[in-house]
Amino acid sequence: MSVRGKKTKPTTSDEPVGRFELIISEILRLGVTLSLATILVGLVLMFVHHPDYLRSSADLARLTSPGAALPHSLRDVIEGVRIWRGQAVVALGLTMLILTPILRVAVSIIAFAIERDRVFIAVTSAVLAVLLLSFMLGKVG
Repeated sequence: MSVRGKKTKPTTSDEPVGRFELIISEILRLGVTLSLATILVGLVLMFVHHPDYLRSSADLARLTSPGAALPHSLRDVIEGVRIWRGQAVVALGLTMLILTPILRVAVSIIAFAIERDRVFIAVTSAVLAVLLLSFMLGKVG
């Protein structure tokens, strides 16, 4: 390859940048796959424990209405998952889906630190701080 007459070497997985790109893509792929699988398990549990949701539109409407008895805190999610409550398992899957890009940003900071790129470390750290702050301060209901 050449850029304006200069030969450039393609990035390989042996180089730190290429390695981190692969790690980041795997984090995103694995995070989405695991969260989807967790949500599906939660849906199955929900309908196994409450088969009326399949037969009664009124019961299903109660489940999907605003203010439904869903876990609204991380503690509620953890307690619900311990007893295999479907709604809590679905909430865990959604939480995993939300945390996946946050983990990606954190790994990017490590990659920029290895490259010693202080500007991008600072910018990405600020993005991570905003993401974590919004996650911590966000409340439902």
